[in-house]
Amino acid sequence: MKNILVIFIVLIISSCSEKNNTPSELITAYFKGFKNADYSQVKKTIADSLITIEGDYTMAFSRESYYEKFKWDSVFKPTYKLLSIDTQAEQTIATVSLTSLKLEFLKNSPMTCRYQFYFTSGKISKIENIACSDADWEVWEKEVNTLVQWVQRNHPELDGFIYDLSMKGAIDYVNAIALYKKSQAKAKE
Repeated sequence: MKNILVIFIVLIISSCSEKNNTPSELITAYFKGFKNADYSQVKKTIADSLITIEGDYTMAFSRESYYEKFKWDSVFKPTYKLLSIDTQAEQTIATVSLTSLKLEFLKNSPMTCRYQFYFTSGKISKIENIACSDADWEVWEKEVNTLVQWVQRNHPELDGFIYDLSMKGAIDYVNAIALYKKSQAKAKE
């Protein structure tokens, strides 16, 4: 009788621990993982495959390859602030304020974006950037072009950083920003 009671309790506990999280709970945990630089937490929220859409760019990731994007992002020391989650019918949209070294350089920090999240089997399977309402894309493009051209002339060893979504590419990006800022400060002296 005791064995049956123990088995029953174990079954109840294990079924409770396997509960599906709501979309809001998954999104909150996802951004908390980024905030805490904890990929294991992010990994628990995403499906085996994840699609991200940023404008015209669609990228497909496995959990392992998404870790590379996570590491790339972390180099810029981002801060994510989840402002709201709005769920209506089958749509879940999160509004997020973000800052980072990259966004500061591109004169678009903080930037507030809205992301639509899609779910498969209780996990995040697609994230689509709907809009970044306060982004100034003209300034962004000008700053990127200025930096890329300066790097090509002054530090060709860093050239290509803008397309390199690896951790090395992010480190090169941060180094390019630092070198550019240093040259601009010297020019003002």
